Amino acid sequence: MNRYGKKSLLVCCCAVHSITALLTAFLPYASFYLTARCITGITCCAIHICTYSLGVEWSLPKYRIWPPTFFSFVFSVGMMVVAAVAYLTRGWLQFHLALAIPQILCVPLYFSIPESPKWLLLNKMCILERYRNRSPEDRRYLDLLLDTVGNECQKANALETDTEKVSGFIHFKSATIIMRLFIMSFIGLASALTYYGICFGVGSFGVDVYLAQFFSGLSESPSLLLPLLLARWGRRSFCMATLLLSGTGCLLSLLVSKFCQIPALVMALALMGKLCVQATTCVSLLYGIELFPTVIRQKCVGLVSLCYRMGCIVNAVVAPKGGISVGAMICYSSGPLLGAALCLFLPETSGIPLPDTVQDCERQSTLKLKPTSCCSQ
Repeated sequence: MNRYGKKSLLVCCCAVHSITALLTAFLPYASFYLTARCITGITCCAIHICTYSLGVEWSLPKYRIWPPTFFSFVFSVGMMVVAAVAYLTRGWLQFHLALAIPQILCVPLYFSIPESPKWLLLNKMCILERYRNRSPEDRRYLDLLLDTVGNECQKANALETDTEKVSGFIHFKSATIIMRLFIMSFIGLASALTYYGICFGVGSFGVDVYLAQFFSGLSESPSLLLPLLLARWGRRSFCMATLLLSGTGCLLSLLVSKFCQIPALVMALALMGKLCVQATTCVSLLYGIELFPTVIRQKCVGLVSLCYRMGCIVNAVVAPKGGISVGAMICYSSGPLLGAALCLFLPETSGIPLPDTVQDCERQSTLKLKPTSCCSQ
């Protein structure tokens, strides 16, 4: 991704994803289906990383939360649409064609997506200049986006990156990077474990499976209000609050299921925990992009995403029969609670330019210890 850019990877993965979905409709074999699902999982991971990263990098600091929020909202809408498609299509061919054809039709649209501006700054300055020369408005927006007021600092960062391309992993020797990577990876793993555990077990609450899938997606719709909440709370405080609420909701759901036997209340509490952990995932994607420097941002975001996928796999071990046992619900509640405590060791990144080097990340930690001076600036 650092070599070829995010746009090229996004277009290739979307094309592979759509072709795989189309072939699945005409090849209803178990071996091919498992292979196709593996390919789809890999491409989905790359698509999510590229779309979130491009959306954030093309946004000014005060608007960065809107792309992840909108993408998460569309994801929840997709979950509701899948329930309707599954209900209306009774055959294998119809169901997979209904999923594949819209993807194929949208592939040409992805070529109009611009490349990452900071990647262009470090690798292909001529294309960035072409963007800037389109109109005075484009030039003014890119100047704000890339902080061209400090042009000398950017040139220094670009020079530093050019000299360290051969040994990119040298940046992982920083204790700051290692600590942030560990915390964000744990939050990703705990979020995936809780989120998919409730998704896969939502049918065990005694509700029709199609309605359960629909309400599972509907419960995430309030995440569209995230920008309004983040404007007041910031990244770190919001992640802590949602992780605490998620863990508390899952724990209360467990207690109600054991002592009160009220299925509707159990499902409501579990879906509240799912909503909160989805909000955490949405914000943590933005938070992770803001925490890591440009020179290793994609590597770090990729490792965090890998831990998120590991949480999906671990869920099959925690709840192998599809239901939600006592031990599984304890795991779903304890992970977010511990993640909320770990957030105390992260800096606040709201309204701060994206770091380009490890030194920028080190300065973030210094700024966190002096909030008065930051506010005065």
